[in-house]
Amino acid sequence: MEFIEILKDIMIDFNLNQSQLAQKIGLKQSQVSEWLKGKSKPGYDSIKLICISLGISADRVLGLDEK
Repeated sequence: MEFIEILKDIMIDFNLNQSQLAQKIGLKQSQVSEWLKGKSKPGYDSIKLICISLGISADRVLGLDEK
């Protein structure tokens, strides 16, 4: 599973749009948009923010588990 699909699934599960996700993790909405368009991928710090902010495992964000 590609990161774009993983991020979309996470956003659906948490009922978040791009702006809400960006606000929750403390980044700009444009950064989340870049990830969803496949123009960039999050680095270690961003992945850590996603995990901590949403209370999910890095395995899920990295696509190493099914959910």
